[in-house]
Formats: sequence, structure tokens, C-alpha cells
Amino acid sequence: MEDIIDLDRYPIHQPDAMALLAAQCREELRQTGMFNLDGFVRPAALQAAVAQVAPLAAHDSYTHQRKHNVYFLREVPGLAEDHPALTRFQTINHTVCGDQLRDNPITRIYEWKPLHAFIASVIGIAELFPMDDPIARLNVMEYRPGEALNWHFDRSRYTTTLLLQAAEQDGEFEYRTGLRSDTDQNYDGVGRFLSGADPAHHVNPLQAGTLNVFAGKNTLHRVSTVRGSRSRLVAVFSYYDRPGVTFSQEERLGFYGRSEPRS
Repeated sequence: MEDIIDLDRYPIHQPDAMALLAAQCREELRQTGMFNLDGFVRPAALQAAVAQVAPLAAHDSYTHQRKHNVYFLREVPGLAEDHPALTRFQTINHTVCGDQLRDNPITRIYEWKPLHAFIASVIGIAELFPMDDPIARLNVMEYRPGEALNWHFDRSRYTTTLLLQAAEQDGEFEYRTGLRSDTDQNYDGVGRFLSGADPAHHVNPLQAGTLNVFAGKNTLHRVSTVRGSRSRLVAVFSYYDRPGVTFSQEERLGFYGRSEPRS
């Protein structure tokens, strides 16, 4: 993996060095809800990955376009349809699936066991496993000029991404911490933020090649609208605390427009 990952800077394959870096990232995650490993992927490997995936994103991706609230639910029990927390936004992206990325350096990174052990150590679980789902396990999302991933909460507690290509302008990762917890949904606070009455939020200006782990379940976040002539390309790594996880056929159809992997 030395030709792909900067193991001089991030020696996560060495137990002692991994433990030290994991402790640093764990504290950063506790304080800010995320950590970044800038320059995680070497420039030549990143260039090769983008060269392979960009044509797929442009010509052989699934366009996912929908209007949604931050919960991705049609309704929330106890909330009126016009409650500000249920404000609807539009998201558009173009998805390249895991079965289209078998020969890409991104797949080698996703499947590398020392990375699983490192992230598991940071988030405080015994083991972390890649999905068994050949379509959903690893995706690359393209956001073209004029498109965005709008405000939402994630379904999973942690999300792992690798930025492959930054937009020419905007397309920034923005987030608002402290709005809800596992025990307090704080719908009114969410509504105030979405209606513009609470402008406090942060921007995480990621550079291409950065690995990011983000506590997205209780942190409201989005990717702002992409501007300029260059798309934003980001790989999303789906890991679980148990082996054998797959999506149902219905979930595959909803997210990817097909239920069967390509041969």
C-alpha cells in the first residue's frame, strides 16, 4: 500500500504508531465531531483513481435526485407538516457503485485491514468490517456544478469519506454541531437553524486526498452547491461493526436504480 497511502506520514500498519495516531484522532473526534487525515492518498495514486472514476461518473453513473427533509422521512410523529424542522431541500448527485470500482485504487484502500483496525480503534469498537454488498459497500459521489448534498443527518453514527477531487468553487463540507443528541431530538432548535434564525455553523475545507471520519448521525451537515467548471468527487466507505451486512433489493433500487451487481 506504500504506493497508494502516505505511510510515512500515517504509519497505521505499525501497531505502536497506529495506537498513537488513533489516540490523537480520538480526541479530535471527541472535541469536534470529526477528524481529517490530510494527504492520506499519495498524489500519483489519487490522479490514477480520478482518471478511472471520472469517466464513469460522467457517463455511467446513477443520478439520484430528490427533495427531502433532514431526516429523509415523509413525516415525523408529533410534528406538523409545516414545522421548520421539516423544511424540504433538493439533493442531486451521481453515483458510481462498488461493482464498477473493482480495479480502482480506492477499492484497495477500502478493503485494507489496517485501515479497518485504525478506524475501529478511533471510534472505540472491537472490529470494523466492510460491507458484503458489492453495489453499496463503496460508492463515489459526483456533484456537478449547480448541484449539492443538502442538509441532513446520517443514518449511521460515523461516516468515512475520501475526497478525490474538490470543486473549483464552493462545494464545501458544512456542519452544525450540538443540535440534537440520542436523547433529545431538539426539533425546535433544528427548525431555527434551517429557517436562518441560528446562523452558527462550521466549514471543513477539505483538500483532495483527505480521509475524513465524521460523527454524522447527530450532526446536521451538507455539501454546499458546487460552482465553477469542476465536479466534486468523493468516495464513501461503508463499514459496520459486524460482518455480512448487505442492502435489501428495495434499498438498492432506491439508492442505485438496480438491484443486481454487474458481472
